[in-house]
Amino acid sequence: MEDIAGSGKILGAMRTRTAVVLLLLTPLAVGATGAARVAAPQLLDLRVSNGSTPFAGDRRLLTTVSPNSDGFRDRALVSFRLARAARVRMDAVRTETIRENRAASAVVWSHTWSLTAGPHRLAWRPARSTAPRTYILRLTLRDAAGRSRVYGDYRPWRGQRVDAPVVRVQGIELGFLRRSYAPGEFASLNIATDAKAFRLQVFAFGSSVDVSNVDVKTNGGAVTPPLDVSWARYRSARTRLRLVRAGEWPSGLYFLRARAADGRTGYAPMILRPRVLGTNRVAVVLATNTWQAYNFDDANGDGWGDSWYVSGAQRSVGLQRPFLDFGVPFRFHDWDLEFISWLNRTGKHVDYLSDDDLERVASGDALARAYDLVVFPGHEEYVTRHAYDVVRRYRDLGGNLAFLAANNFFREVTQNGQRIARGKLWRDQGRPEAGLVGVQYAGSNHGERQAPFVVSGSASDPWAFAGTGLVDGSEFGRYGIEIDSRTAASPPGTHVLATIQDVLGPGRTAEMTYYETPAGAKVFAAGALNFAASLGDPQVAAFVENVWARLTRP
Repeated sequence: MEDIAGSGKILGAMRTRTAVVLLLLTPLAVGATGAARVAAPQLLDLRVSNGSTPFAGDRRLLTTVSPNSDGFRDRALVSFRLARAARVRMDAVRTETIRENRAASAVVWSHTWSLTAGPHRLAWRPARSTAPRTYILRLTLRDAAGRSRVYGDYRPWRGQRVDAPVVRVQGIELGFLRRSYAPGEFASLNIATDAKAFRLQVFAFGSSVDVSNVDVKTNGGAVTPPLDVSWARYRSARTRLRLVRAGEWPSGLYFLRARAADGRTGYAPMILRPRVLGTNRVAVVLATNTWQAYNFDDANGDGWGDSWYVSGAQRSVGLQRPFLDFGVPFRFHDWDLEFISWLNRTGKHVDYLSDDDLERVASGDALARAYDLVVFPGHEEYVTRHAYDVVRRYRDLGGNLAFLAANNFFREVTQNGQRIARGKLWRDQGRPEAGLVGVQYAGSNHGERQAPFVVSGSASDPWAFAGTGLVDGSEFGRYGIEIDSRTAASPPGTHVLATIQDVLGPGRTAEMTYYETPAGAKVFAAGALNFAASLGDPQVAAFVENVWARLTRP
């Protein structure tokens, strides 16, 4: 029975299948240990398919669909035998994170059938607008006596058995094999899509290279003409594509965009680092480790994102995964977009680095020879021991630092190949981040309440507020989400420039700070996660211009 409800230049492509982490799927129990368990309705031989050619990695309880109405992989078909008559409700569930030991999820589609005992086949045909990611098809059975059983109500704990169908809604998934490239280097990426063809084009974020061709999603200007790629041979497996080289463009953040004729679009961010460190005297380090820590892409197909923000059982994350939200990193618009736009608007020339590039710097001495100022615009939460040592030594030598978000240098990670593993908090290792940043993470309310900064340092640090119109007691912006405050570890003489009093409750105040060291280092910390997102405000832009001038002055 079937019930359909609700209805550059390319050198070449090398077809390679990526390894898939297979879960041990224990067969559904047919027996029972108690009368009530025996009496509950039950599904036998449960499986899912797309009714067409499987995509590489599909299995009994995982299938890949692409709802673009082309007749190929447009729907998920769930088949089973029902042990006795029951009402069966199928919910398509989008999972999120685990908070307070509870699953955060949302039902995006639901339908109920009254079914007799015997074989059945049910279908979910996702809408074209369904976001690419995995969904759990949760099945709730209830018989005439009110006895019920649920399949798909599992959590992403280690060893948890997947007992319900998982559907991967596929768009165009792009992921570069490395997080940064130098001009002229070959760049390779993995692509997964069943589009027969698509068009590739590179956009420079915030660039005015071609203002007539701006990508709305990334606000990037085109730096290459579009290139049409035939993909009919590679529709059923993740495939590696090698581009000739990164262009001879300025160091910056670039996005490769792939767009199919049916409207499906995917992006892959790529940092173009300088050919030689110190090409410009200011380095901007984009928080690429944090980007992946907050990436809820589900690589192993269990219906839950592969991130330690989803489950504490997840101790490491992959660095080559495509990003959800069509390939744009999580909170990109809060952490990076406005700051990079501001750099371009004001004509500032900087070297862009990834966390990998910072990791490759031999020492703080080398960093100090290359740069007068190192800026962390967004939530540099996860750093390796080497990166921590390099940046602290850089500061101790008189190097200047600017932290434009909150919760920086919070936790140690170790990198092994293309994965990073979560370690201990730096403060628990006797290296509190306030000793470097000036402030450290004090709490989060996930943005439930935000409030303006109130200026308190215009008298002590008039240089910071010159030309802004801000004086002590003035308010500006609305900030929060995560906040930082001073601790006993903050360097002596750390000045508070502005505060958001009690933003997370009594005594939990955000503090914007500045300090200088005897060696001449100047360090600014914004103290609120979304500070850089407000650079479109003229007062904030003028304030940051003052900070920039002071930190880049010899």
